[in-house]
Amino acid sequence: MSNVNKSINLVEHASVLVIVSAVGLVSNYTGTGVDIFTALPGMAILYAIVMAGLVICKIAPFYLPSIAWISLIAVGLTLPVSPVAATLLPYIKEVGFLPLTSPVLAYAGLAIAQREIKIFKTSGWKIITVAILVFVGTYVGSAVVAEIVLKMQGII
Repeated sequence: MSNVNKSINLVEHASVLVIVSAVGLVSNYTGTGVDIFTALPGMAILYAIVMAGLVICKIAPFYLPSIAWISLIAVGLTLPVSPVAATLLPYIKEVGFLPLTSPVLAYAGLAIAQREIKIFKTSGWKIITVAILVFVGTYVGSAVVAEIVLKMQGII
């Protein structure tokens, strides 16, 4: 059994997740206009799913990243064949995905450590070239997929 999943401190994760959920509710309100109290049950469900995934990660007899456990629980609960899907989905749909990701991405952008800066300095122009190629490739790839899907749907 790996020590990786045993190192999860559930109390710390639960505390931080409460703060993240509160920021997510405010972000959801500003991004979608859905009232905080309307989105609160959906956020509570998402909170419970994340905590369940962390608990399973901690007690599982084999290692699987917590994001995998969380995803498996979320997918399992919201599949059309799930007996609880019809109950959960109306609440969860009040919470927008993009408003939840914005604070997380902002934090990730601000959380650049000195180590990453040193790596960037030693990589020089090579990392800039790779980054530009990745950005352009991702953009062009997304545009091609969107074009194909839109043509298949007869929209363009």
